[in-house]
Amino acid sequence: MTGNSTFRVGLVQMSCGPDPDANLEKAMERVRDAARLGADVICLPELFQAQYFCQREDIALFDLAEPIPGPATEKLGAVAREAKVVVIASLFERRAPGLYHNTAVVLENDGRIAGLYRKMHIPDDPLYYEKFYFTPGDLGFRAFDTSAGRIGTLVCWDQWYPEGARITALQGANVLFYPTAIGWHPREKDEFGAAQYDAWQTIQRAHAIANGVYVATVNRVGVEHGDVRGNRVEGPGLEFWGGSFLADSFGRVIAKAAHDREEILVGEIDLRKMEDTRRNWPFLRDRRIDAYGPIVSRFLDGDGE
Repeated sequence: MTGNSTFRVGLVQMSCGPDPDANLEKAMERVRDAARLGADVICLPELFQAQYFCQREDIALFDLAEPIPGPATEKLGAVAREAKVVVIASLFERRAPGLYHNTAVVLENDGRIAGLYRKMHIPDDPLYYEKFYFTPGDLGFRAFDTSAGRIGTLVCWDQWYPEGARITALQGANVLFYPTAIGWHPREKDEFGAAQYDAWQTIQRAHAIANGVYVATVNRVGVEHGDVRGNRVEGPGLEFWGGSFLADSFGRVIAKAAHDREEILVGEIDLRKMEDTRRNWPFLRDRRIDAYGPIVSRFLDGDGE
């Protein structure tokens, strides 16, 4: 890790088509674009190589997965080395026959793999049938030293859980990255859409505030039917709501993308401002770590057991 007090992050908000190879090539070009805009660490959306296939349970879709290291990490590593940037890529990992993960790979600016994070919290909701595809992560919450600085990455559904953000921040991560694929059910958008997006942004801004870290969230955009090589889900699909953003260490949104178009956000991480925030709002100092044992319980009944 360098001693830099500032570095720049790039968030690639993109749409995804039915051809995985085309999506990978597009992502690689967006990494180059973000690098030209001055980004040192560039994050791609969750599972960007395909349209969001978890809208259905289809055993044939396991063929989309690949090992790590593998073809995608080789190509992305070459781009990271070419552009001299750190790249965070969310991939469908084939770990062993019948064993698959939703995995974020951190690629250093020399192309090597600096670390892996396997998504810990796996949802199972209408059109988000991830438990069918992904085994929960077994690497724990992790932070990684990179040429730009110490960072942590979680994935999508993890963003609703303060425990993951806290543990990653306690390992010294200065930025929490959340590659994401989240959107509206079209029938719900008019009634609940604004509240759903507001809740999503609010919970992540709260992670920034509670931990005194930057939070960078990158979503995809566009309406998708899980179309992979011409095989799609019937019905209205999902409208991915974009709205990628970067929040500073007191939760202020310092860069935000639109809801309806592709965009590259670039924002500065200032570790001096982060230090100043923590000195004035010393939440980590005042934690009662002696009193938090019950947090590991699934639920506490009336007498605290």
